[in-house]
Amino acid sequence: MKHVLMVKFATAVMSVFMLVAFSLSAQARSLPDFTQLVENSSPAVVNISTTQKVKRHSKLPEGLKIPDLPEDSPFNDFFRHFFDGEGSNGEDAGPESEANSLGSGFIISNDGYVITNNHVVAEADKIIVRLSDRSEYPAKIIGTDARSDVAVLKIDAENLPVVSIGKSKQLKVGEWVLAIGSPFGFDHSVTAGIVSAKGRSLPRENYVPFIQTDVAINPGNSGGPLFNLEGEVVGVNSQIYSRTGGFMGLSFAIPIEVAMNVASQLRSKGRVSRGWLGVLIQDVTSDLAESFNMDKPRGALVSRVLPDSPAADAGFEVGDIILNFNDDDVIRSKDLPPIVGRTEIDKPVNVNVLRKGDLKTLRVVIGELPEDDEIKVATGKAKPQSESRLSISVKDIPEEQRSKRDISEGGVLVTGVSRGVAAKAGIRRGDVITMINNTHIDDAEHFAKLVDDLPSDKSIPILIHRPRSGPIFLALKIADEG
Repeated sequence: MKHVLMVKFATAVMSVFMLVAFSLSAQARSLPDFTQLVENSSPAVVNISTTQKVKRHSKLPEGLKIPDLPEDSPFNDFFRHFFDGEGSNGEDAGPESEANSLGSGFIISNDGYVITNNHVVAEADKIIVRLSDRSEYPAKIIGTDARSDVAVLKIDAENLPVVSIGKSKQLKVGEWVLAIGSPFGFDHSVTAGIVSAKGRSLPRENYVPFIQTDVAINPGNSGGPLFNLEGEVVGVNSQIYSRTGGFMGLSFAIPIEVAMNVASQLRSKGRVSRGWLGVLIQDVTSDLAESFNMDKPRGALVSRVLPDSPAADAGFEVGDIILNFNDDDVIRSKDLPPIVGRTEIDKPVNVNVLRKGDLKTLRVVIGELPEDDEIKVATGKAKPQSESRLSISVKDIPEEQRSKRDISEGGVLVTGVSRGVAAKAGIRRGDVITMINNTHIDDAEHFAKLVDDLPSDKSIPILIHRPRSGPIFLALKIADEG
């Protein structure tokens, strides 16, 4: 009996080991093999080195001169190297030095067109493109676009290997992706990871819905390709989020559709045109959604309509919430700029907005994004007034403040904030309030009447203008006074 039990135990142990071994084997088989992808794609990936001349601007403090030293003094070389000599003998600035940088890129045509990042080649005096076979070519810049951080180079060569272009829209979060580039100058280094998110919006990068990955990207990878498992380029590695300067698990790539569209425009006309609507927008928070009687936060809230813009011509109003633009849903405010940017210029499109609780469809003809969005404004009038229900003091906007705040008419200036409703909503001293509960404010007297009529225990939208932040909506709620 004991022998039988031992046999059964041994059989059970062997079964467990076999199950574990089978599970590990199946797991190993499920991991991707990148070897063929790298072998096929590496020849079309290039290393880019740039040289930039930097003029020395170091000067001695005003009133001081380079000391009169003996000719054989070692300090003569020091002063000649680090200071321009002005103030001593009137000579021009010292000699120029060279700054070198590295990046990556990939070949998109067999006659030598290369895509990389704008920041890789910006202000470069000399650009060298090196292929995987170590052949080197001087490159010229065909065009650059700072807004998308894309640049197109051209080298004088033929019958070059080219990458296969894919579709980033087909990427799924969690999908394997691979990068080839030259981090820290280590040519054709390969790193892999997964797609962490899509459609990311980064500060000052309004027109690119970035692909976020956890692929290791470091200085030198910029401009290199991001591949899917089919060996197709789906993005251009562009930025990382880091507190150390090195990779920390967050990297961002420009979708290949964006990069190829920019490259096509740069090659054909040397510049990039983008669609322009002419509104300032913000996200709809849960409190703002309640204040606008929405069932959930969604859309892009218009905090300002720029004068003489396509939006102004189409009848957009401050307080409109853009829910759909040209058949593309706008879930968050960051979704709107890329959609508008890729819309054909002078093309009329339908825009669905929520205005004071009602759905409306506006017809707008998209204009071309101007180089400079500065707005000329007029001046207005001012007189003092205070308001206690919100626990703030306000007055009409002084004449000299209007041009600084880009406010042509109406509104009130917040001169004091104490503990209460306004402070809880985030209103600060120095803010300018131009709209409350979807009504434009004429002056301080009008503001006081509007505040008296505000309902209690209900979120109310209020539009403020803040220096360096621009117009933003806040939500405030007055407690039931009964």
